Amino acid sequence: MPSGKIKRLMKDRGFGFIRGGDGQEVFFHRSSLDGITFESLAEGQEVEFEIEQSPKGPRADKVRPAAGS
Repeated sequence: MPSGKIKRLMKDRGFGFIRGGDGQEVFFHRSSLDGITFESLAEGQEVEFEIEQSPKGPRADKVRPAAGS
């Protein structure tokens, strides 16, 4: 399962971007969270996620805090 850090949050719009371990940024939406609320996220927080393909390209799904965080 890929992991990374939240690079940017657009709290007023309900989405953000994760910088993966490979350096690439992946979009995620508040509906992609798994067991956490969007409001509890912070930039720089370590997360784990799955990648899914959307019509606009890859995006993070099942986003949750990284183990041990």
